[in-house]
Amino acid sequence: MANEPTLIVITGATASGKSALAIDLAQHLNCEIISADSRQIYRDIPIGTAAPTASQLAAVPHHLVGTLALDAYYSAAQFEADALAIANRLWQQSPHVIVCGGSMMYIDALTDGIDMLPTISEATRARVLQMLQQQGLDALLAYLEILDPEYYAIVDHANTRRVVHAIEICLEAGKPYSQLRVKQRRQRPFRIVKVAIDMPRAQLFDRINRRVDIMMEEGLLEEAQRVYPLRHLNALNTVGFKELFAYFDGTMDLSTATARIAKNTRVYAKKQLTWLARPGVRPTTFLPADNALQTLIAML
Repeated sequence: MANEPTLIVITGATASGKSALAIDLAQHLNCEIISADSRQIYRDIPIGTAAPTASQLAAVPHHLVGTLALDAYYSAAQFEADALAIANRLWQQSPHVIVCGGSMMYIDALTDGIDMLPTISEATRARVLQMLQQQGLDALLAYLEILDPEYYAIVDHANTRRVVHAIEICLEAGKPYSQLRVKQRRQRPFRIVKVAIDMPRAQLFDRINRRVDIMMEEGLLEEAQRVYPLRHLNALNTVGFKELFAYFDGTMDLSTATARIAKNTRVYAKKQLTWLARPGVRPTTFLPADNALQTLIAML
């Protein structure tokens, strides 16, 4: 299998060391990295998204990092198409391509395929956004219950993004979103090795807490201030910016906002690990944190 096209997926919890492992492996294999991060793809927010640094980008070529304006629309389906096209091109140079990131829907779309959903028109997106702004999330939930009671029963009612997306799909497709979610795994014409770094929960949470402190020291507050006028954009509806926007709004002091960033990041990390443990998905091999690189190389 030495020359078989191989997609090495390094995923898992935020702050677990995915990026460092991906770069070390890419240098060992002399290959390139595709980012699977739904926020790092946007420009102008590298600190808040923990995007690869200039030195990391110089060490190993990365794709789908900092390529979109903050107001650009992007989806897991678009990522699937883009990442497959990039991987097919890179396999002409090396049998290995590394995908690194913690956006689990992006990972699933690339490895297993994604349901064929309609592209959301600007008119539909504007209509649903107007409903959200004028009537609030509770009104959208009531509307979703009418459009698709099956999905309403299982969606996280606190996840505004998913509620909005489901309504957009229902309106664009003219049928319930739940009827389009067939979840049939596609066969891929390449080998897939999917791994994550395993570490004790206390160690992971300590890494998260330290990362938040470092991000603040590196200028996260100033970065959030620069994009604050664009706070309505979906690209900024994420941990780190939401809490600092609350500070700018005067509803939270800075120390509370910083602590809330760390807490919400820990919650997000737990959700990532829960997602990886779902039954019926492509299994993930967890690598010991102390020798993840050597273990992964041996797997290849």
